[in-house]
Amino acid sequence: MNIQPSIDSYYEEALVLLSGLIETPSLSREEDKTAEIIVDFFAKKKVINHRLGNNIWAKNKKFDPEKPTILLNSHHDTVKPNSGYSLNPFLAIIKEEKLYGLGSNDAGGCLVSLIMTFIHFYERDSLPYNLIIAATAEEESSGTGGIESILDELKPIEFAMVGEPTEMKMAVAEKGLMVLDCYAKGIAGHAAREVGKNAIHEALEDIAWIRGFSFEKESEYLGPIKMTTTMINAGYQHNVIPDECHFVVDVRTTDAYSNQEVFEIIKQNIRSKVKPRSFRLNASRLSSDMAVVQVSNQLGIEKFGSPTCSDQAVMDFPTFKMGPGKSERSHTPDEFIFLSEIKDGIKGYINLLTQLFSQSEMNPKSIN
Repeated sequence: MNIQPSIDSYYEEALVLLSGLIETPSLSREEDKTAEIIVDFFAKKKVINHRLGNNIWAKNKKFDPEKPTILLNSHHDTVKPNSGYSLNPFLAIIKEEKLYGLGSNDAGGCLVSLIMTFIHFYERDSLPYNLIIAATAEEESSGTGGIESILDELKPIEFAMVGEPTEMKMAVAEKGLMVLDCYAKGIAGHAAREVGKNAIHEALEDIAWIRGFSFEKESEYLGPIKMTTTMINAGYQHNVIPDECHFVVDVRTTDAYSNQEVFEIIKQNIRSKVKPRSFRLNASRLSSDMAVVQVSNQLGIEKFGSPTCSDQAVMDFPTFKMGPGKSERSHTPDEFIFLSEIKDGIKGYINLLTQLFSQSEMNPKSIN
């Protein structure tokens, strides 16, 4: 299948769409205006689409419930622009072969590239897989009103390709996230006397354990679990020994343990009371036996484990993360994406799916 003649036209459309998204503020949980832009785009393309909250999704025209389904997903919300911007974050500016603007790299370039990939296959007959495109909300705030709220509308899903800036490398594993609120208990007393029990001192012993502990099992792609104490608060007066110290631990989990297992190990080893805010943001790992992984190997796509969290964390089916742009540019002043990265993203996505479909048609048993 020769796809090259279509790439330039897809790129031009993608650039117009992304520029419109950049120039429409879409802070996480406030994405209604960019949702309207995406709905309008699909309507102009005569693509039947659905909306729940600020999440929009569509199925390929020849959708067949008997076939396995691939989910193409990325988000259209952004973080707040930081104070370091020298350019208007809500103005799409092209200079030096770069497109500047808030959300250009994370994850607008991925989203528009996936949308054009979906359009490329939308009317195709006899695809061995179905395709669903989902442009979703609240990714940056890990909100429950994002992809998680529409999963029941989309399932069953064979696997998902989640658009995040990875330089078009394939993140076959991703760390999970668990935030722990810890409360060390003491006994109040006068600071000048040898009475009471200082909750800060109690907390420091637990924090020292957290800093020095190593979990027995490590992930092949993600390495060790990382625990970091990020907040601490205690006391209300200089001459009173505090009877409680609250500290927060950021835990980046891996596929070597479930979040629940990690929590139990921590709970058994520190004296402070530990309360998890959630177990829902789990680590993920894609099996090397899957057809899409084998096809990516044939195409020479590099594999890695990602330390950052995405919407993969709430998907209970196989996923991988892949997209144009570079993760290190996300949430930085004067965020940008190279124009060539957008074009290469569209081409890379289409090539991967084309090869997968071709292999599946030749060998139906390879679909998994």
